[in-house]
Amino acid sequence: MTKPALTGLLALVLLGCVPKEAQVASPPPAVPAANPAAPVPAEAVPEKAAAPAVDLTPVPFETARANFVRDTSARYGIPAAEIEATLARANFLDSVVNAMSRPAERVKPWHEYRPMFISQARIDGGRRFLAQHREALEKVQARTGVPAELIVAIIGVETSYGGNTGRYSVLDALYTLAFRYPRSGDPARLEREVRRELFFRDELAQLFALAREENLDIATLKGSYAGAMGMGQFMPSSYRDFAVDGDGDGRRDLFGSLDDVFASIANYFVKKGGWVAGGPVAVPATLAPGREPFNPEDWTPTYALADLAARGYTPQQPVPAGIAATPVSLEGSAGPQYWLGFQNYYAITRYNISKMYAMAVYQLSQAIAGREIPPA
Repeated sequence: MTKPALTGLLALVLLGCVPKEAQVASPPPAVPAANPAAPVPAEAVPEKAAAPAVDLTPVPFETARANFVRDTSARYGIPAAEIEATLARANFLDSVVNAMSRPAERVKPWHEYRPMFISQARIDGGRRFLAQHREALEKVQARTGVPAELIVAIIGVETSYGGNTGRYSVLDALYTLAFRYPRSGDPARLEREVRRELFFRDELAQLFALAREENLDIATLKGSYAGAMGMGQFMPSSYRDFAVDGDGDGRRDLFGSLDDVFASIANYFVKKGGWVAGGPVAVPATLAPGREPFNPEDWTPTYALADLAARGYTPQQPVPAGIAATPVSLEGSAGPQYWLGFQNYYAITRYNISKMYAMAVYQLSQAIAGREIPPA
């Protein structure tokens, strides 16, 4: 995560447990003015819960860094000298600032978005990966109820089945974003930019805790420009919260143990997303002529089928009685597409808060399993 994971589409959930004393640092003078920071994709709606207030008063970099060392030491029982020694090896990376400040592209419609994640090559690669690791994946499926093909689809979307897990130093990436998160200069964006910086500062703190818990060498860890790691692209907080020891060796290794990777992705869906074993993910639906699409605040499945029927929605496949759903609208190549997403669809959005990401992962999983998927 995730939370949560970050390849292709950066959509991180703002973390609430930021040290209370942490405030935003003014970037060191050498940093050039940043371009507008890329926002969460427009098709990714915010969570309902109100975020706690943050102090927008700038704090000098040296003060913010010293506060970070003090707070992280107190929070995790790590000697301040050890934290200082590690930070002394960290570098600010202009490439990370540039990647994070890159102006957001227009939000692609579904029929343009899906091919970025679902291609014949990715489907074939997923089938080979599933066949190669079927026994281990099916054990995880039996234990958690998360389908093997869905675990494979996540790995396929996030890292092309482990082929691209990231080339950035995780320490450098998080250090850069924790203390030099790009500023647009737009007052309307300031609060979000502060929150993002605090998010990454907390992730940097959790990286220290993770390294101690899992005996990892912080300086050698590689990941995405946002600090996500391993085949499943877990942020440090998600690694700590949701990674599990799948092979029983006493470690949670998301870099070298496929058993741990498979079990951890499934655990994320169960613990973070509330995955329902055997439950449906999504089904296509029709919207009665003349009815307006219903776009709720988020994709929590809180609407009874009877309520959705009153709004004009009819599922095109049988669904369990009494199940709740949320409507999902997509811009297809032949016109609007309507779906009903259930609890397991919501669980996928916990990995990346994007309705199109969740649909792409689901449809890729279906294609990997040899099931027919609709045209984009």
